[in-house]
Parts: sequence; structure tokens; C-alpha cells
Amino acid sequence: MRVLYLGDVVGRAGRDALTTHLPTLRKSLATDFVVVNGENAAGGFGITEKICGQFFDLGVDVITTGNHVWDQTETASHIERELRLLRPANYPAGAPGRGAGVFRAGNGRKVLVVQVMGRVFMDALDDPFAVLNAELQKVRLGATVDFVLIDIHGEATSEKTAVGVFADGRASLVAGTHSHVPTADTRILPHGTAYQTDLGMCGDYDSVIGMDPEEPLRRFTRKISAGRFQPAMGEATVCGIVVDSDDDTGLAVRVEPVRVGGRLKPTAAALEAQV
Repeated sequence: MRVLYLGDVVGRAGRDALTTHLPTLRKSLATDFVVVNGENAAGGFGITEKICGQFFDLGVDVITTGNHVWDQTETASHIERELRLLRPANYPAGAPGRGAGVFRAGNGRKVLVVQVMGRVFMDALDDPFAVLNAELQKVRLGATVDFVLIDIHGEATSEKTAVGVFADGRASLVAGTHSHVPTADTRILPHGTAYQTDLGMCGDYDSVIGMDPEEPLRRFTRKISAGRFQPAMGEATVCGIVVDSDDDTGLAVRVEPVRVGGRLKPTAAALEAQV
């Protein structure tokens, strides 16, 4: 089967780019399942029920989040009702919502999506490796589920890579989010798991990781905050990854980065979708 995972959607520019490019990508790449990270979709901070609905209408199957999951006050109640909206699984017991779920793809196959958040330079949540291991022990790739997608939302490239190695052979894809910059290490690990340290963002790259540069520069150069970060509003690049898995084993057989629109150079997968 073929799965498309797109990185952090940042503000209106990211939402507009998703609206423009996702229908074409879904059709031309013949995707069976689409996941999008939406934690920055609402003005750069969190996601709303309305925006979730817009993403689902575009053909998104599951939305992941991250450290900004609670930035919109409505999310704590919405995530309890909406099974397709995930937060990191290693939030402490009692946190609203869930961090993993098994979903049906368009072709009828079962997809486990799990998100964990790193702890290096991040909030001190529960152990992501222990939580991830517990989720993986509930299923058997190629038997009880057909595809396993793991999102590691974190700052440190070493921690993200360690999650990839930890899950190699037990997942179809391990992909990092949060850093908003696509990494160039897309590959299939030795035991068959597709991997990329960070997917990048769906946002305007004439910015500071999706934000209008004025306020970040002020804070970097003067250590003074003059207000809230505001998402940049130029044309956004849609960034992500597309993975083909073996129907029998669930392991990856092909993986390609996806970049289309905006300032970044388009990838082969994106050009294929435009033909």
C-alpha cells in the first residue's frame, strides 16, 4: 500500500497550500492513506475542530499534533470525541485523547498510527521508548495490521534517529516532525523501516520556521519580546514523505520525500504528481 505523511502545517499559508496540493497528490500518487501533522495549523499554535474538519474533507485520514496540541482551549474536549486526532502517546495518564489508533485505509487495510514526543530539549513527558514499545507489542506488522506509522515529535536529531533504530523492522515508517526543516536522510533502515529525521513543514519558507521574521529576530538580537509570533503569509511549500509497503510483510519497499510549491525545490515524487 502507499501512505503519504505531510509535516507540520503552519498557519493559513500552510492550510492554503494543503488545499491546493493535497487533492492532486492523493490522486496522482494513488495514495491509500494520508496523515498530516496539524499542531501549528491554527495561527501557528494548535488546531481547531473546524480546521480538523477541513483537513478531513481534503482526504486526510489522521491528524497528529505535538507540543502545541493544547494551545487551543477547545482541543481538550474535541480530542476526546475525534478518534482521528492524536496527541503524543507519552503524555501522562489522564491527559485527554489518545496517542495511537488503528485505522482503515481506503483499500480496507489496517494502519496503526502512533505518535510519541521526544524529551531532549522538550517537556519532560513519560519515556517515549517504553510507551512506543508497549504500543508495538499490541500488534504484529503484516499480520494484525498492514502498516505501522510512527511519528517522533522532537528537537534532537539523535533522539529521533534512535527511535528509528528502536522500531526498525517493527514499523513501516518512522518520521520526525517539529523542526520544520526537511532533512536529507530519507532511506530504508536495515530491517525494512522507512525513515526520515524530519519531514519539514507545510508553510512559508521565507520565514523563521514558518513565522514572520520580525518577532523571532527581535528576540534573538535584543532578547525582548514585543508580541506573539505570527505565521508568515507567503506561498507555502508542502513537505512530507510517501512510502510504499510490501502487502505481505508491511515493511517499506520504496520511500521518497515530497516537496511541492513555494520556495523549496520540488522532489521527484511531487513532479510525478504534476505530470
